[in-house]
Amino acid sequence: MKIFKGILVLGLIAFSACKEEEKSLAVSWVSSTENSVWTEKKYELIENKEIADILISIDTNKQEQEITGFGGCFNELGWDALGMVTPEEKQQILNDLFNQAEGCKFSLCRMPIGANDYAVDWYSHNETEGDFEMANFSIDRDKKRLIPYIREAQKINPDVAVWASPWCPPSWMKHSKHYACKYNPEFNDLPEAWSSTEELVSRFITEPKYFEAYALYFSKFVQAYAEEGIDISAVHVQNEYNSAQNFPSCVWKPEDLGIFIADYLGPKFKSEKLDTEIWLGTVERPQIERVSDIVEYKNAEDYVKGIGFQWAGKGAIEAVHAKYPDMQLMQTETECGDGSNDWKAAEYTFNLMKHYFENGANSYMYWNMVLDETGKSQWGWKQNSMISIDSKTKAIKYNPEFYLMKHLSAFVAPGSVKLAASGDTNNALVFYNKANNEVTVLAYNNTSEAQELALNINNEIVKVTLDGKSFNTLAVSLN
Repeated sequence: MKIFKGILVLGLIAFSACKEEEKSLAVSWVSSTENSVWTEKKYELIENKEIADILISIDTNKQEQEITGFGGCFNELGWDALGMVTPEEKQQILNDLFNQAEGCKFSLCRMPIGANDYAVDWYSHNETEGDFEMANFSIDRDKKRLIPYIREAQKINPDVAVWASPWCPPSWMKHSKHYACKYNPEFNDLPEAWSSTEELVSRFITEPKYFEAYALYFSKFVQAYAEEGIDISAVHVQNEYNSAQNFPSCVWKPEDLGIFIADYLGPKFKSEKLDTEIWLGTVERPQIERVSDIVEYKNAEDYVKGIGFQWAGKGAIEAVHAKYPDMQLMQTETECGDGSNDWKAAEYTFNLMKHYFENGANSYMYWNMVLDETGKSQWGWKQNSMISIDSKTKAIKYNPEFYLMKHLSAFVAPGSVKLAASGDTNNALVFYNKANNEVTVLAYNNTSEAQELALNINNEIVKVTLDGKSFNTLAVSLN
């Protein structure tokens, strides 16, 4: 990190020199390094007459977007992994994720509509070909894993909001009649003749009766979950609508998704008086026109309440935020690595967090909260998880990204706002909770040496020494 030598330094020195008596603010401080995670440190007042390595100026009036929550995804393989440990251990893991006093305080989580790549195997909620009336629609499969997973989370935090997205519609609604889009004989039986990685060409059968049936499918999903006591806060119309995968997937031409939202799904939810929001998600390409071609089709924007981004979609969020400044934005699936579950993965995720929040994101989702030690899906991709459970020894491991998520989610409550800080902010994020008049700073010392961090918050100084290669959350009460 560079030493900031401009006006901020001069202001900090002048302020420190002329102040007769330093005010000792109430500061809560938690630090994590690769070898020592979640260490609660005692804040002690330090004389502020010397220049710090990192200087950040914070004005609580410089408020940006509101934060709506943090969470992960309820996946079938995660529930199966939780089934390998004792009931007491399982409860502890769930508490560590959802408890509002001691845990990560997750408040907004994702789930799939039908199978995703971390399902046990392929399924949809209606595989009866030609059932346009959805007479055979059923969520019975979800009662085995996903619904129990969600219910256990909501026992701990009844206010956890759940949003849902399909990876693939019922297979008979696609031209190929198959859940996959890319041929891979090791993991699927898609005929090679139907394999194509071409983008911007819809695999969904774009005929009115199919659109109508699919809108009904979404409506029945929301209503079936409501009958189970689980409100679906929002649906994102398609996971990664540009990506042809060997696992459940469905490529859409953007204009066709616009047609589906404006002419079918939006009117269906309106006629059924459903409170569930419709979001455009999840965007995984950087081209803004793949968003605008959907949002600006007819009156689609009247129905689209937010836009979700993941993977290469990070390249689109800045332009989308500029073009649609009032639109809610979400990071929907943090990039899940290759199963390394190491400190470098946490560093990478921190940079993703920084990028998304600096470009207007209101919320941030992890992907798999819990997996077995292999991290593998049924379709061959090994991925990271916040918590790993060894299928042989039953040992439970909390990975670095668990602590990184907690460094934000445990301190930045829904309703907080991001602040536009100045100074050495390349490795820091700043938030403000209006409800309790508290500033939260997540700062990463990306050097191997200890560095001093000075925060000038509304002309009050907080100065601490950050360990080398450490994530630090400082919650500063201004009361």
